[in-house]
Amino acid sequence: MAEKIVLAFSGGLDTTVAVKWLIEERGFDVIALTIDLGSQPDLAAIRQRALSAGASRAYVLDARTPFIERFCWPALRAGALYQGQYPLATALGRPLIAQLLVEVAAREGATWVAHGSTGKGNDQVRFDVAVGALAPQLKVLAPLRDGMSMTREEEIVYAGQHELPIDVKPESPYSVDENLWGRSIEAGVLEDALLIPPEDAFRWTSPVDYAPASPLFLELDFEKGVPMGQSGSASLVAELNRLGGLHGVGRIDMIEDRFVGIKSREVYEAPAAVILHAAHRALEDLVLDGEAARFKTSVAQEYARLVYQGKWFTSHRRNLDAYVLSTQEAVTGRVRVKLHKGTAQVLGRSSPYSLYRPMLATYSAGDEFDHQAAVGFIKLVGLPVRTQAEVQGIAETEPLLEDDRHVVEVGPGGLEGSLVEPVLRAAVPGVVDADLRR
Repeated sequence: MAEKIVLAFSGGLDTTVAVKWLIEERGFDVIALTIDLGSQPDLAAIRQRALSAGASRAYVLDARTPFIERFCWPALRAGALYQGQYPLATALGRPLIAQLLVEVAAREGATWVAHGSTGKGNDQVRFDVAVGALAPQLKVLAPLRDGMSMTREEEIVYAGQHELPIDVKPESPYSVDENLWGRSIEAGVLEDALLIPPEDAFRWTSPVDYAPASPLFLELDFEKGVPMGQSGSASLVAELNRLGGLHGVGRIDMIEDRFVGIKSREVYEAPAAVILHAAHRALEDLVLDGEAARFKTSVAQEYARLVYQGKWFTSHRRNLDAYVLSTQEAVTGRVRVKLHKGTAQVLGRSSPYSLYRPMLATYSAGDEFDHQAAVGFIKLVGLPVRTQAEVQGIAETEPLLEDDRHVVEVGPGGLEGSLVEPVLRAAVPGVVDADLRR
């Protein structure tokens, strides 16, 4: 009896050919698994394509809600942005797909799972590591990396020879992956790091020049760090993608350090993620104390690194989640955001747990801050500095006033003489005199 293998099946040329190749060349009983994370327009047609290509069974799963709630929301609460920019859309989808591959394999009694990653990118690491964490007894195969060495043209010929149900379209000039949390675009002309990304690379976001002239104002509610939407989490993200994209929000262009050791030029569209990260961060600024806010920045970087490197199913990530959750108890409130010409600008925020107190911050009447307490505070803060200066000598500095050329005498009538260096006057006309009069 043939061994069973569960293949993550997208319905494209690569995975359709992989179904037949796994049967013909490796002798597997292939079970196809198609997962909708927000990018599959016709699931029924994809399922039929898998069966027509030779799969013995074909699973089709709508995982949009668990994707957002179990993977994207934890990353949002953590503030996880890889290299401070990338909201990890593809990286967050891979552990979910891996988990479902393992679950279907257990249900079907399969001993192998397979995915369509190449041998050059990050995804192969994410899939292989995640499967190994969840089911180390399973063997993992990536046809494009592990033997199915065909060019696109060779795949088309192979599909024709085996009468595979593919609709060969003109090849995209880009490599694209998308789900609800974002769309990634790479390769082609984008490999020229100096080139401005052509407009045909984008699908979700309007060019800034063509975005509406009038801004759009949003109010976003959070409860314990999680965005609240009346129509559900997946619908909320989809709507923010639509609105943000309309106003040109969410384009990211970066040089990314891949886990496999190379730098890559990556272009992303992630309107909802950009908007929600900005709003969430603004609310945290309001309710987190300074020590927690500073430390959580380090946690966010570590969390993003783990997700990017495919280490979702690790105790380290779970431990970070426990800390992050403890910081989110007070991250409840409302944030006002303006979408306009490619920007998502926070205009206001409120929370019942706000640590911002106007009567402490104000410079107007009603100021409750104890100004005299600042004298003792400064004395204590400066105590180590003064002690070191007294014991070890004052801090070494280079003199700024080496001679009288830099001295300006000021009398009742204002500046006297012209001893300020002519070079400074020429460099900042009017500014030097104004500053000296203070």
